[in-house]
Amino acid sequence: MTDNQHHHHGLEEEEEKYDASAGRNQLPLNSHDTEARQEENNGDLSRTATTKSGRSGLSRSGTALGRILTGVKVRKREGHEGGEGNVFIVDFQGEKDELNPHNWSWGARLYITFLVASIGFVVGVASSIDSVAIQPASQEFGISEVAESLATGLYLIGFGAGALFAGPFSETLGRNPIYIVTLLVYMAFLAGAGASQTYTQQFATRFFAGFFGSTPLTCAGGSLSDIWNASERTLIYFPHLQLFLGPILGPVIGGFIVQSSIISWRWVEWITIIMSGLVWILVFFTLPETFPPILLKWKAAHLRSITNDDRYRAEAEVRMDPFFTRLGRACYRPFLLTATEPIIILIALYLTVVYIVLFTFLDGYDFIFGEIHGVSIGIQGLCFLGIAIGLFLATPLVFVVRRIAAKEMQKAKENGKDKVAPEFRLWFAMFGAPAIPISLFWMGWTSYPNISIWSPLAASVLFGYGILCIFISSYQYIIDAYEVYAASALASITLIRYVAAGGMTIVGVPFYKNLGVHYTCTILACISAVMVPVPYVFFLYGHKIRARSKYAPSD
Repeated sequence: MTDNQHHHHGLEEEEEKYDASAGRNQLPLNSHDTEARQEENNGDLSRTATTKSGRSGLSRSGTALGRILTGVKVRKREGHEGGEGNVFIVDFQGEKDELNPHNWSWGARLYITFLVASIGFVVGVASSIDSVAIQPASQEFGISEVAESLATGLYLIGFGAGALFAGPFSETLGRNPIYIVTLLVYMAFLAGAGASQTYTQQFATRFFAGFFGSTPLTCAGGSLSDIWNASERTLIYFPHLQLFLGPILGPVIGGFIVQSSIISWRWVEWITIIMSGLVWILVFFTLPETFPPILLKWKAAHLRSITNDDRYRAEAEVRMDPFFTRLGRACYRPFLLTATEPIIILIALYLTVVYIVLFTFLDGYDFIFGEIHGVSIGIQGLCFLGIAIGLFLATPLVFVVRRIAAKEMQKAKENGKDKVAPEFRLWFAMFGAPAIPISLFWMGWTSYPNISIWSPLAASVLFGYGILCIFISSYQYIIDAYEVYAASALASITLIRYVAAGGMTIVGVPFYKNLGVHYTCTILACISAVMVPVPYVFFLYGHKIRARSKYAPSD
């Protein structure tokens, strides 16, 4: 008997073993034997699949092979899954399977994180870069500056609306198709905005640029969850940094474009397209797929092709609802969570207030540094760097919170738990929440011609620090608290805060014109001061709130 015949005979014996133990859900071999047999069989895989001619032989050989391989579980199809008989569920081969994105090298995962963060950066730049072009654009289109501010506001509203649709598309097609296609469409609409001849054309194209620009940004959170575990996500904070650097640096870039006598104000759109195009090229050629269900679908398809046995399926292929069913659920669930979940209601309110404060605050730079201190548009843009410096000042807190997380994890293990309560994520917000009202009072009441320009600039540093701390905390808290429902929870929060922020870009300028810098900043400071206790309340009582929640698992 040849080696190949011996090998196939062994596979048929495994088939008989399983047939004799029908109804068992686990592999009939122990892990030690499975690993040893897997090494033997993997080396002879192609020959095994062709040992017998005909569909029957291939099916039987493939069936036994699937159960010898680790990471394949045999079970009966359930009634709602369609079909009947056994299905071979393909999964990762243990905790150290290199196919699992959590086990990819640090270098590879950091590169993926950099690319994903870069997407957030360029769509963030697009959200604010045209805000400094309001004056020349309004003059060209023959409308008021308040009306022209709709170009920024509609982009943000589109951003919020698009967030609802990212989840079901990425869960069906994978992350990469969403990045590649929607970034292209986003750039096409930006080009339309740059070439628009009327304000209605500009408003419409800016809205759809925001709509499609939000989709890859929303998927970015999923990509990071694909490759980093909960502990590692504490350290990997710079995607949040990039998310805020975009809107902050947009006016810096746009200010010098508008001030230039060589190029048109329309270059605020063209330069954004160039930056986005460079990111798109890197994404298209170098970004690997990270969504585990898609990777397992590919693995199952490979096993089907080499064994000619169509019972190999990823769990997602067996259980997945029709696409339009999931799309409808994805659009419905965010509103359900917003209406019924106290955590979502308060966090959404908190972040919406913070975003309203942020974009109204940014509207005030023209009044604070232009009218009061008399600097040019280009230098006004540079003043936004104070906020950027504040964003970087939040970095040391990452290591402080990491130490806190390590201690909390040790306590959890001592109590027999495998994870810490999500409330530990709120340390960032508790460190940063008071900084926002303090910085706004400081900015408002030191913005006088006889007080150095460095005083409001220093206040903006504190503002940037507080903003980043709150968003790192809030997003990680929602992800940990809602787990499988995190995407719907974040979509709800994203929709609410961007729609509110888009509306505030329209009323922000009249606020400063009618009330002045001092009282506008004071009102914003008082509003943000009222919200300061939110992270402390959740830190103390969040576990009790989650215990009464239908969607947030309790401890």
